Amino acid sequence: MNSMFHDFCWVGSQDNLIDRPTIHQLNHVIVGLYGGNSSAGQYKNEDGCLVWVNEKEDWELTVILDAHYSAESAELVLEQFIHEKSHIKHLLSLPTAQLTFKRFEEKILNMFQSEGFLAACRSVQGETACLIVVRKDKYVWWFSVGDCILYLFHPELAALGQYQLNQRQFYEWIGQVNTFEQEVPCYSVGIRELRKGENRLFLTTDGLIECPNEPYSDPRTIYHSFSNSKGEESIRYMLKNIQDNGVRDSTTIVCWNVNITKEATIPSDQ
Repeated sequence: MNSMFHDFCWVGSQDNLIDRPTIHQLNHVIVGLYGGNSSAGQYKNEDGCLVWVNEKEDWELTVILDAHYSAESAELVLEQFIHEKSHIKHLLSLPTAQLTFKRFEEKILNMFQSEGFLAACRSVQGETACLIVVRKDKYVWWFSVGDCILYLFHPELAALGQYQLNQRQFYEWIGQVNTFEQEVPCYSVGIRELRKGENRLFLTTDGLIECPNEPYSDPRTIYHSFSNSKGEESIRYMLKNIQDNGVRDSTTIVCWNVNITKEATIPSDQ
């Protein structure tokens, strides 16, 4: 395997991590996983996660999934990515971010609307939210079905109260109930320019923000939690904190920093 390429794939049905906060590090990308508290009644984990990092070509792909009823729908989506890995890596390696995002969006729509995938979705138990994020050059692109969350933390944006990139959407899934079976599929897509300096991208399933006592329902709390510690320490503390607060739902976090040296867009009067 190319030593500059790192990959990670996990689904909660393989290892539920109940009562076991777990951290994985893939080069500069941190993955935090927690299955929830057995004392709160948790007995299964239906989250999923995929991370591909290419240092040499300067891109990251992350997918987080939050299924319910069973993890089968999350497994199905991850299988699609693994099956299409060589083609997806080729698209991510295209010379410009603009070309990559355009072709990759087409690829995702083709994958999710293919007859084989739609037929497989009809036979699974349950459905999943799905958030796909690609960072290339000084841009981040996302494709979101459902209620997983993508934050972009940067001092210039925080000063204006902006933290979250995508809008959570309820009653939107892939699987047994499937947005791509509708006459018009419903999903969200966006592209954002990263600011000059250090940008922190932070993806999470809803276990983190819907934890009892709501320690992280306000994104400012997540933003400031990185102020006095390194990323891995911060995420380890977050998982411990929701464990201590008696969270039942599973939580999956993917977080990494991108340092941008290029100038970012500013108003014409500045």
